[in-house]
Amino acid sequence: MTLQELYQNIGGDYEQALRVLRIEKLLDKHIRKFTKNGVVEALLAAGESMDPVQLFETAHAVKGVSANLGLRTLADAASEITEEYRPGNSRALSDAEVADKLAAIGGLYRQVAEGIRQYEEG
Repeated sequence: MTLQELYQNIGGDYEQALRVLRIEKLLDKHIRKFTKNGVVEALLAAGESMDPVQLFETAHAVKGVSANLGLRTLADAASEITEEYRPGNSRALSDAEVADKLAAIGGLYRQVAEGIRQYEEG
């Protein structure tokens, strides 16, 4: 499987990621690291405690890393949590709605992680 095929399989934007990282070798390196950096796991753990500071910080990190890697769907989902807990913003979602959104992020992440695993296996 090529890197472009991986992106096609996981619904990522290969061209966007390449614009950010500029070199396919760097994109390859960073997409392989994505499942090992623990940022999504940290977001999901923050959802267990519903700690607003941790939810904001980890969602913001997921949004940034995902956007840089062209994982728009995951970045957009994390952005919703980021804005929900951004300091100074009023909460618009119930805890149950936040939990549902975090579960959806977990599902998206599992799909991406499985695609990356298959890519790494070659």
